[in-house]
Amino acid sequence: MDIEITRDKFLGGRLVISQPKKGYRAGVDPVILAASIPARSGESILELGCGVGVASLCLAQRVKALRITGLEILPKIAQLARDNAQENDLPMEVIDGDLGDMPIELRNLQFDHVMANPPYFDRRHGSVAPSVLKERSRGEQTPLAVWTQAAGRRVKPKGFIHFIFRTERLLDLLQILPLSLGSVEVIPLVPRSQKPSELMILTARKSGRSGFKLLPEIVMHEGKSHQKGKPDYTSQLISVLRNGQALTKDF
Repeated sequence: MDIEITRDKFLGGRLVISQPKKGYRAGVDPVILAASIPARSGESILELGCGVGVASLCLAQRVKALRITGLEILPKIAQLARDNAQENDLPMEVIDGDLGDMPIELRNLQFDHVMANPPYFDRRHGSVAPSVLKERSRGEQTPLAVWTQAAGRRVKPKGFIHFIFRTERLLDLLQILPLSLGSVEVIPLVPRSQKPSELMILTARKSGRSGFKLLPEIVMHEGKSHQKGKPDYTSQLISVLRNGQALTKDF
């Protein structure tokens, strides 16, 4: 499979990422996911289904001295992630493999944080994308339960898992979280004020015992509708997407 590549800037040009021109292209979701993780220097991170490495590299850009590992099933995409890490001079090891059949290099390891941006769409209800790359990234070929089980096994006791996912599938996600994961928190992301949430960030803690928390929403865009030609991200999202800052919780 030959892949035509583009080079795109993230975090206001702090990162330059090579990614496929067609099919799945990383946008704001992995950047927001990375910004939501309260990692500290010296901690270990695993990204399941890392793609070309955008989430991991955004996190590495913000927090220094992390030990970051990415797992990616498509070898050519995994190689792009390695190339992106090297070009941006950021630490990231990328392992080829299927999270449903965990590579031996990872089976005995656990991490402080495990993050994922799984395919959103349940293909029992919807059509398959024409592009192989796009379908791999958007259609749920690997069951969502396999993602949560893999995350639960690879996270350390008292460590955290972090998922960005479609809000409409929150119930699906909650129902299949391993029993070892508790202290669940959900942050709804809304496109504009007074609009329903389309995306969310879910965090859970290994051996956590706190009750479920639905946290205040984060608004992504100013105004009631998009004005053509005018950037309209909220100041909070600008600090994340352009300046590489953490996603702050104003509560």
